[in-house]
This record gives sequence, C-alpha cells and structure tokens, in this order.
Amino acid sequence: MKNNALHVVELKVEGMSCTNCTLGIKKALEKQGFKNVDADFTTDDVRFEAGDENSFSVAVKTIENLGYKVTRRKDGHESEQPRRKGLSTIEKKFYFTAIFTVPLILAMFVPFDLLHNDYFQLALTLPVFAVGFWHFGKSAYNSLKAGVTNMDVLIFMGSTAAFVYSLIGTLYRLGPDYMFYETSASIISIVLLGNMLEHRSVKKTTSAVDELTRLQKTSAKRITQEMNEGQEYIEEVDASLLQTGDLFLVNSGDQVPVDGEIYWGYGSIDESMVSGESIPVDRVKGDKVIGGTILETGNIKVKATATGKDTVLSQIIEMVRNAQKDKPQLQNLADKISTVFVPTVVIIALATWLGWFLGTDLPFRDALMRGVAVLVIACPCALGLAIPTAVVVGLGRTAKNGILIKGGSVFDKLPVIEKVIFDKTGTLTTGKFRVSNLEAMGGKSQQSLVSLLYSIEKHSSHPIAKSIVQEFKGAALIRFEKVEEEKGLGLTATDKEGNIYRVGSYEVAKSLTTDSTHSIYVTMNENLIGWLDIEDEIKPEARKAIDYIKNSGKQTVLLSGDREKKCQDIAQKLGIEEVYAEKRPEEKLRIVEELSSQNKVAMVGDGINDAPALAKAYVGIAMSTGTQVAVKSADVVLLKGNLELLSTAFGSARVTRRTIKENLFWAFIYNVMAIPLAVIGLLSPMIAAAAMALSDVIVVLNSLRLKRRRLPSK
Repeated sequence: MKNNALHVVELKVEGMSCTNCTLGIKKALEKQGFKNVDADFTTDDVRFEAGDENSFSVAVKTIENLGYKVTRRKDGHESEQPRRKGLSTIEKKFYFTAIFTVPLILAMFVPFDLLHNDYFQLALTLPVFAVGFWHFGKSAYNSLKAGVTNMDVLIFMGSTAAFVYSLIGTLYRLGPDYMFYETSASIISIVLLGNMLEHRSVKKTTSAVDELTRLQKTSAKRITQEMNEGQEYIEEVDASLLQTGDLFLVNSGDQVPVDGEIYWGYGSIDESMVSGESIPVDRVKGDKVIGGTILETGNIKVKATATGKDTVLSQIIEMVRNAQKDKPQLQNLADKISTVFVPTVVIIALATWLGWFLGTDLPFRDALMRGVAVLVIACPCALGLAIPTAVVVGLGRTAKNGILIKGGSVFDKLPVIEKVIFDKTGTLTTGKFRVSNLEAMGGKSQQSLVSLLYSIEKHSSHPIAKSIVQEFKGAALIRFEKVEEEKGLGLTATDKEGNIYRVGSYEVAKSLTTDSTHSIYVTMNENLIGWLDIEDEIKPEARKAIDYIKNSGKQTVLLSGDREKKCQDIAQKLGIEEVYAEKRPEEKLRIVEELSSQNKVAMVGDGINDAPALAKAYVGIAMSTGTQVAVKSADVVLLKGNLELLSTAFGSARVTRRTIKENLFWAFIYNVMAIPLAVIGLLSPMIAAAAMALSDVIVVLNSLRLKRRRLPSK
C-alpha cells in the first residue's frame, strides 16, 4: 500500500467489547500496511493513517470481515446518523435469550415434568444457542483469523461443549445425567448480561466527550452575497459547511459557530467554556472569536479563520478523545498478558478434561464439565476492562473540574513527579500589570511613546503585552508595514518610512545602555527612545498551590525570562526554593533537560517561550489562558488558568492510578483463585459464568466509584 500524503482516518466501529477485540483490529490493519493504528473499545474509535480512498476502503473491508460494523467520522464528529432509540443490540440479545433461559434454570428447582423433558429443554436451548453461536462464534472465528484469541473463544467453546454433550445424550436417550442444556444457555445469557452491564457502564464513563461535543454549533447564519445599498443575503446553514474565509452573522444570544475574526460590529462574549472567566469579554472589529462561545450582547459579522478540526473547541474535544490512545504503561502490560492468557487457558481446560477422564475414574461427562468450567471462569473480561474504564472515568472527572488530560499515561506520570518547575508571568502572576513609571527620550514625547507601545504590543499575546495595551487603551493607533515577534526577546515593527522599532526586555537595548533595571525598553533605528517599569501581581491561589506541592514532598523551581530581581522577589514571597531568571526559550529547554536527568519534572507555563520546555518535561502543564502553542505542547491543560487546580490534577492522578491497581488486583486474583477451583471440580460451568460476569461488573463499578472518591490532601 502506498503511504504518500498520509492522513489520519477516524472510524466508528460498533461491536468491540474488550481489549482483545481492539488488538485483533489493530493486528489485522497493520498486516494490511496501515501505520499508527489505534483502537479503543470504550469509545468505539479506530484510527490509522491512510493514503487514499482506496486504502480507506481496504481498511473498512478488513474491519467488517472481522465481524464489526464501520461508520466513518466526518471532521472529527460522529457521522450524521439518527441517534438510536430504545434497546441496543446487546440488550435485545440478552432479553431474548433470558426468556428461554429462565425456564431452564427453574427446572433445577421446580418438579414440573415438562420442564425436565429433554426435548422441551432442547427446544428452549436452541434459540439461545443460535444467538450465542452467532454472537460469540463469529467473534471467536474472526479473532482467530486475525491471530488474536479473544475471550469469546472461551465462551464459544464452553457453551458449545455443554450443548453438544447434551444433544448427544438426548438423541441417544442416555438419561438426565447427560442433560446440561441449562449450562449452555446460562453461559450465553449470563455473559450477555455481563456484556450488557459493561456496555451501559462504559457508555456512562465516556460522557465527557459527549458533553463537550454538545457545545459545538449545529447551524450558522452565512453571509453569501453582498447586495447594493448595504443589503446582505443571509442563509441558515449547517456549521460544518462553513469554510475558512466565509462570512457569517452572530446575533445576541447566538453561539459562535466556528473560530473567526470580527470585521464588523462589537459585542460582549461569554468565553467561560474556554478561559473559565465568568465575566463576558468585550470584542470589537479585528478581535478573534472562538467557536462555541456565546454572544451575550451586540451583533457581529465574522470572517471564519478556522473550521472543522482546526477550531479551538474541536482541538479541546480531540484532546479528550485522543487521551485513550496514549495508554498507561500498566495497560501495555495488561494487553500483553491478555494475548497469551486465552491460549493458556484453553490448554489448561483441555488438560483438565483429559486429565480427569484419562487419569481418574471420573465419568466423561463430569470431566468435560470441569474443562468447560475452566474455559468460562477464566474469561479475561475483567482484565480487559481494568485500565480503560478507570482511565475514562478519570478523564471525565478531571475534565468536569476544568482540567484536560491529554494522555492516559499522565495518570502514571503525575504521581511520581519529584520536581515542579513554574514559569512566572501569567502562571504564578495574574498577567495583569500596572505601569509604574514611563520615560521618553531621544526627542520623543511621552504621548508618542505611549502610541508606539500601544500599537506594537497589540500584535503580541504575551500577558505583559496585553496589560500594556489595556493600560494605554484609547491611545492613537500607528499603522506598521510589518510586525514580528521573537520568542523570549520582544517585537520588531517597521513603519512606512522604513524606521525599525524594537520593544522588549533589556536584551534589545543592552548595547545602548548599562541600566538593566527597567521592564520594557523601546528603540528606534538602534537608538534608545524610552523605557517603562511595570508591576505584576501574584495570583491569590499561587501560595496555596506552592504549599501543596512542597507538602507533597516535591521540590519547586522558578524558571523565567524575567529579570533576576523580580524572580527572586516572587520566589521569596511564595517560598520557591530554586530560581533561574532571564532565560530565553532555548535556555529554558536546556535547564529542563538538565533537571530531568536528575528528577522526574513537571513544567507549568503559559507562553510561546514555554512551549519547548513544556514538550520536553516529563509532564507539561499549561494554563488555558496562555497561547495555543503552549496548550498544544502540554500534557495537562488547566482550563480556568487557575493554579489551585494543580492539587486537583495531582490528586485525581493518584486516585486514578490507585483505582487502576485495584482493578488489576481484582482481575488477576479472581483468575488466580477461580481457575484452580474449576480444575478440581468445585465450580460448575453455570456458577463459573455467573462469577465471571460478576467480576466484570465489580471492575466497572470500582472504576465508576472513582467519580466520587475523595482526593488526597497531599
């Protein structure tokens, strides 16, 4: 298969019920040459890289040949199909089989002759066996064809062995000692019950993505044609039809359909879903707007700058959806164990059957039933559910608290962090600054210096730049031919006359003056024309966050591009132990690399200059109020930009990791204890099926309990 112009394909695949199902799909697609294949049964997602539509068709055919139903996603959303109402397929199968299974179980306790008639029991069992034969047999066959023996192999072998054994007894009239129809039917019905409960529970754990998806606008007022005399033609369209460059109207109370830039009008927008700020933000011509936010007051016309997967909201949704692609290391271990577990159990079951039959005086029937019990009791459903369900619930819990975890491995990493590195501006401080002093020189007036600063800083998203713009709001605007920002240094602007202005830290003026005590320097054609001093305030929750980190036994570090004196003052006030000041992005990266060689470190930042360090750290934590570059580089995003959420992030990771370990313990201990009992004949196949289904439910319920588990205080 050609891999030119590879792009990621996302599929919705119905029918995956366990880890082995996903392993079978991954292995089958990889055999076809697809790269970076990932499958997740908890969200029904399958993703891979494909080159063209033909390769996509090959992938769909491969998955469908394994017995699954495929639906393609569109632009990161579910395909446009009506939401199913009523019972799911697995629920229908269970309720159908239960109708016939209940009388068979009653025959064990009620002395009605009809219930004990072998042909009557055969008639009741046939519909159940047919459903089980198709449901489990198809899955077992396809898994074997894919080279992965999944749990359905055990179910199919156990139920079929009991049914065939009973059928032979009926046809040859061997008597009631050969009637085990209730065993075959019970195995099928009870496992379907377990699958149904798992299906319901797992769907509850995936609600975080669903809730975020509901925020996405379904329609938009597109401006399709400008008419004479200011008239416009506006049509209501699906938001997914908007393309970059399209114009659309947003009225008071409307949801902004996609990301864009205002070209007419003004309004007050509720951006709390992204920034966590409850106070609406005023937006005017030239300002950016985010899809999914609400226009509280006013009317605006917007030019679309990002649609589909490129919007901020879609990226947030992708973060949640992608989280399960990155599995914890414990999951990789569980997957490997699961692949060898089933064939091992089949060998143990065969050895049990033959050992009892050939090595003892036990009748063939009883020996067979003990082998069947081993097959059923050892189904690794609980093992397959142990980690995915806990991860999904953990992701949902953190998302609800305003924390986005980009990968399941973060639940492994956060609890073992030994040192936390903090950026200063916008992270430990509010990013809201007050100009304390301003001086113009080189023939410039204070008014002209203010206009220069206002006009140049408008082109930066740095918290200091935003504060300067806010401070000098209303100043005369100067138009520049070009404005460029250099990470960690400042901005360079060129006017129509060719004059070059630079605004930034002491680095931009160090060849012009030895006075490095000021915050911002302004030069014109390599001549110093002014400087200003600013003061920023420490976030009210910063001290509490630092205290939590230190009380947890972790070291704290301040790593900033700001001046030494300011950094030392902040560190002293907050109790931070180690300080690195006046560092550019490449220096921050080097320091993080050095610290990482000694300890497992987390980096907390918000700006473009933090992005390399965030990506390099063992865990990168970004403030959502920072730049998109920082957000994309981090593993954890604090949606409200609130440092208090750090304790929630660390605490949630610890309880999620603990839940994963508990789930693995129950899954392993169950099989370790149950298999020997089945081998020596202390568990019947029917009781084994019930116990196996119960173990699945216990694991899922323990994961759901994570929603309400108390977070550790340290």
